[in-house]
Amino acid sequence: MSEAADEYAVNTAPFHAFVAAAARIVERYADAEGAIAELREPFSKLLWNDDWLPDVFAVPAAEGGMGGGIGAYLLYRNAARTLSISTLVVPAGAMTPIHDHLGWGLVGLYRGEQHEEVFRRTDAGERDGHADLDLVERRHLRRGDFYELIPPDGDIHRVVAAHPEGTRQPSVSIHLLRNDVGCIDRHSFDLVAHAVRPFRSGYVNVECKE
Repeated sequence: MSEAADEYAVNTAPFHAFVAAAARIVERYADAEGAIAELREPFSKLLWNDDWLPDVFAVPAAEGGMGGGIGAYLLYRNAARTLSISTLVVPAGAMTPIHDHLGWGLVGLYRGEQHEEVFRRTDAGERDGHADLDLVERRHLRRGDFYELIPPDGDIHRVVAAHPEGTRQPSVSIHLLRNDVGCIDRHSFDLVAHAVRPFRSGYVNVECKE
């Protein structure tokens, strides 16, 4: 069986340059705060660069693992599967489940607009399948805006595509995570039912191998 290797779905020069810079930063910093501080500038530049993302990774997908036509596309992951970069495409009117990520990272808007709702879990997880959540923040994100994900606080959220000036444009966000976020088992939450269940979002363009 061959060893895993770095995997690129996008091969444009600006994206390769960003990946190289991000890999150096996360190798240099053991703590999330230090790495994120250094990642902010190159990540912001990536969000404002129109020349690196092929359109095939910015379209809704009927077969997406989050439902509602939401598409998650892997753009890059390293050989150790400890760093991934992906897009999340949310059609107008759709929303993700409330979910966690189980790894720190950055999420930024590349196209369209988004509403984000951030939750905090208030129970101790002592009851299987049960979770209590409080809504702690709402954000309206436009192109170039980005935010941090650092577990356990700030790691649970829901994303809704906004409709700027009545348009029906999907939102496209870029996710940099310190795990292979589409292929790990994480959690989705039902706010009304106070429930939590295992969840794997997958990627539209790449299969997850056990």
